[in-house]
Amino acid sequence: MERSKNKKILLSLILCIPFVFGGFINNETMMPKFRMKKIVLDAGHGGKDPGNVGSRSKEKDINLAVTLLVGKYIKENMPDVQVVYTRKDDSFPTLKERPMIANNNKADLFVSIHSNSAPNKSAFGTETFVMGTKHFDANFDIVKRENSVILLEDNYEENYEGFDPSSPESYMMFNLMSKVHFENSVTLAANVEAQFKDRVGRKSRGVKQGPFYVLWTPSMPSVLVELGFLSNTEEERFLMSQEGKEYMASAIYRSIRDYKESIEKN
Repeated sequence: MERSKNKKILLSLILCIPFVFGGFINNETMMPKFRMKKIVLDAGHGGKDPGNVGSRSKEKDINLAVTLLVGKYIKENMPDVQVVYTRKDDSFPTLKERPMIANNNKADLFVSIHSNSAPNKSAFGTETFVMGTKHFDANFDIVKRENSVILLEDNYEENYEGFDPSSPESYMMFNLMSKVHFENSVTLAANVEAQFKDRVGRKSRGVKQGPFYVLWTPSMPSVLVELGFLSNTEEERFLMSQEGKEYMASAIYRSIRDYKESIEKN
């Protein structure tokens, strides 16, 4: 009887040990630290889709050149980060395939790089978008233009389940998007615009929200960068120059580097 009682007391003490000493264990040592290991870089448009066309340039070419440079800088300076491209040549991944590449690779970040255009030839400056519907009416023209790429795809009616990029009603489904990565996406977007403005000396039009299809389905923080307006002669000349491409690519690289350091620290 006495032996049975002693066994129960001993068992109780053993079970209490983790709870007693658990209070002295730092929570940070119990939680594995996040490390950003993989980034998907998406050069917008490509192949049969030229994107916006300037007086002497095609968006698809500028997007690709800058994207490859961003990847080069990351590989040279962040060897612990793997870079995956949605395209490395003049090919045409569909709008649905681009974020799917990021999801299938379990990426930690998705960055889509584009160049802008506007009927007003004097419009210029950079802007970076995150997924959202705030100020939808004001941004509808650019959203419609970027999403209209699906019209070049085969069987797009079936693949996109009736989504019409030119119809405001079609965008009601984007209100159901997950907010889980919104804050981190905004942080990265703000980094990008700060780099463009403070380090490269470009006019920043700010961080904006838009229901871009390419930002809707990635299961990680995602941004869409607009490098500038090809409809503006001076900005087109800058983006066509090798120096301009290198400046913009290095700014995006630095924003990713700073974002990585910040998110891993916190």
